Amino acid sequence: MTAYTNLISTADLAKNLENPHWVIVDCRFDLGKPDWGEQAYQQAHIPGAVYAHLDRDLSGPKTAQTGRHPLPEQAALFTTLSRMGIGQGVQVVVYDSNGGAYAVRLWWLLKLYGHSAAAVLDGGLPKWQAEGRPTRAGVETNPTTGFSGTLNGDMIADEQDAARAAADPRGRLVDARAPERYRGEVEPIDPVAGHIPGAVNRFHGLNLDQNGTMKPPEQLRVEFEQLLGDTDPHETVFYCGSGVTSIHHLLAMESAGLPGGKIYVGSWSHWIRDPKRPIEKS
Repeated sequence: MTAYTNLISTADLAKNLENPHWVIVDCRFDLGKPDWGEQAYQQAHIPGAVYAHLDRDLSGPKTAQTGRHPLPEQAALFTTLSRMGIGQGVQVVVYDSNGGAYAVRLWWLLKLYGHSAAAVLDGGLPKWQAEGRPTRAGVETNPTTGFSGTLNGDMIADEQDAARAAADPRGRLVDARAPERYRGEVEPIDPVAGHIPGAVNRFHGLNLDQNGTMKPPEQLRVEFEQLLGDTDPHETVFYCGSGVTSIHHLLAMESAGLPGGKIYVGSWSHWIRDPKRPIEKS
């Protein structure tokens, strides 16, 4: 069986709702209302789906030295993934209600530890429901497995990597936040506005079409090649507010046949922890 490794259609998921080797994970979240996603899941979710909470399950404890969504400790993450029923040979499908903006975090964490059979539901729950497909209320669980994997450190960037990507002519640092946040005109979440000097901006929402599904691979390839210029994707670092929505660019690039970008996990919320680090507004 061919694994789904970046995107999966609602039609293909519907055919596999009863597949015992598949795990579906609802990753809905709202930064302003952290309990909303879990409550919405309990009201209606794709049949068989378990829930993953961004703060509790897909991030580690926030401290004065970290960004808002630091990586979870390996042992804690493995326990969470095992509880969800994710193990060797399991196809994982993740979804949310924001075009994949939050679901990509789990997709990327699985890739980070070598579990390549993970895909984001294209169009998410809104498309699923618009097509009249079934949902279920309540809380679901899967039999516990034993997740294991090895961290691929090449997928992660730190603040030095970000600064280097911005300064090196061979690199590229991309800010995935909305343009007005990048320019420092507004900052609804973090205490300091602006962006990392030298970063270019591409809002993660630009990866989607007017229907909330991913743009065609050939269109994404053209757009990202224009964004990156001569820069190799492996020399590209992406960041956002807390290292979550920027992953959407990696999903789009992988869909377009341009894998290899890195995520500055701490992102802007970590960069501004040190007042000595420069910021730019424009």
